[in-house]
Amino acid sequence: MAIVTLAIVSAAIIIGITLFLSKNDLQGCGDIPDAARQQCAAADAIVAVSGGDTGARTAEAVRLYKNNWAHKLVFSGAAADKTGPSNARAMKRQAIVAGVPASDILIEETSETTAENASQTVSLLKQKQISSLILVTSAYHSRRVSIEFTKAAPNILTRSHPVVTDNQWSNMWWTTVIGWQLALQELVKIMRVAAE
Repeated sequence: MAIVTLAIVSAAIIIGITLFLSKNDLQGCGDIPDAARQQCAAADAIVAVSGGDTGARTAEAVRLYKNNWAHKLVFSGAAADKTGPSNARAMKRQAIVAGVPASDILIEETSETTAENASQTVSLLKQKQISSLILVTSAYHSRRVSIEFTKAAPNILTRSHPVVTDNQWSNMWWTTVIGWQLALQELVKIMRVAAE
């Protein structure tokens, strides 16, 4: 009986962490926007923040763009390697190779943290009079990105859509050490942001 109880409690914890971290405001919307449903309507821009599996985040932002979820892409992130291009510039290059016109892409190249992604990207969005956006990041990072962007821009309608699977995270995250590290680190970071 104790083993069954432990299994049930463990499953509940894993499911709870997964659902909490993986904020997905477009869940149930389908592949294309639906103007009749506010939660499923197109946005002014899609914002992808770098870090983790940046390539997967970029690919998902491009997929949403091509499905008409927005007509502008915004990539945010400084260079991990200071001798090369910024992550945002590399993301832009990936999007252009995938067929997105350069004129539809904005980049923010100086942010090094999630809080900076939010504050510096929001400054750019305000200059362009963008009032609604869809945030794209890894699933484990989705909740915190949403909190940071909402805090930085309470007047911008913000929805989240995570990359479900990337090279660091999947629905089976709980079977790996890195999965637990990412989940626990995010929970701690979310508590810190909430306490600010």
